[in-house]
Amino acid sequence: MVYKNIKYAFLLLIVLIGSVSSAQEIVVHDPVMIKQKDTYYLFCTGHGISVFSSKDLKKWNPEPQVFKDKPVWADGVAADFKNHIWAPDVSFHNNQYYLYYSVSAFAKNTSAIGVAVNTTLDPKDKNYKWVDQGIVIQSQPNRDMWNAIDPNLIFDENNTPWLAFGSFWEGLKMVKLNPDLKSIAQPQEWHTIAKRKRSFELADSDPGDGALEAPFIFKKNGYYYQFLSWDLCCRGEKSTYKVVIGRSKTVTGPYLDKEGKSLAEGGGSIVVQGDENYFGVGHNSAYTFDGKDYIIYHGYEKKTNGTPRLIIKEMSWDADLWPVLK
Repeated sequence: MVYKNIKYAFLLLIVLIGSVSSAQEIVVHDPVMIKQKDTYYLFCTGHGISVFSSKDLKKWNPEPQVFKDKPVWADGVAADFKNHIWAPDVSFHNNQYYLYYSVSAFAKNTSAIGVAVNTTLDPKDKNYKWVDQGIVIQSQPNRDMWNAIDPNLIFDENNTPWLAFGSFWEGLKMVKLNPDLKSIAQPQEWHTIAKRKRSFELADSDPGDGALEAPFIFKKNGYYYQFLSWDLCCRGEKSTYKVVIGRSKTVTGPYLDKEGKSLAEGGGSIVVQGDENYFGVGHNSAYTFDGKDYIIYHGYEKKTNGTPRLIIKEMSWDADLWPVLK
């Protein structure tokens, strides 16, 4: 999630299951999801990280935000930070929940990815408490040609943890983490997992015109599938967001699209894009719940002049093992 226009964070959102569904109005950008017992929990961009719960993926109930007060370290990263936290990622490991999140200054790579942990997602549980663990990765203008936002945690076949992340600049990155999932492993191992052409005359502090962001790695069919978003979000009727994909037999790549082109060389096969209903769609996540595969993303609806909507669709797989949205 780069360059999120904060005004869209206050637009009402309707949850869609498939193409049309009844739902409760909620505020959502950059949705990720996890299931604890019989309850789905949705985390998304918002003040202190917005949270919703559902029993059926249709009706969503608001839950307490993750951070009532902004992380103590955030002002040292982004001076204009107002606890509007971007693009969380949630998973369960080591008997606790890990919630990665992004702190950034608008239109800069003055950014950091932090992580918080909790033993339960149920706010009614006596043990419910998010405990911040601080910064995992940080980027700085004129030092780094990458942006520390849009995190996604993935484990390889050896149970080694990796963090995928990034937007614009010189592409999307992946770095190996320590088993504590809170720090970079030493010696450091970095990989570029996706990249689009960037005009060479731009200053290093400029995000550039190679518009890509939000990697999400999904293990299935013996492959690591990398979903990512191309082009521009958060612009209402001018939104051009779309989801593309590539896959690899190894977590660090190379990820190749349907034509065999590497994502690190500008490749990417379209999964879903704007159509007669949406100006643009993107920033997705993907999961298997109760034997069904789902893709989750937001889109900018045409009939409401670009109101962002949460979309949840099932995925099937074609004969060549590429995802097909139902």
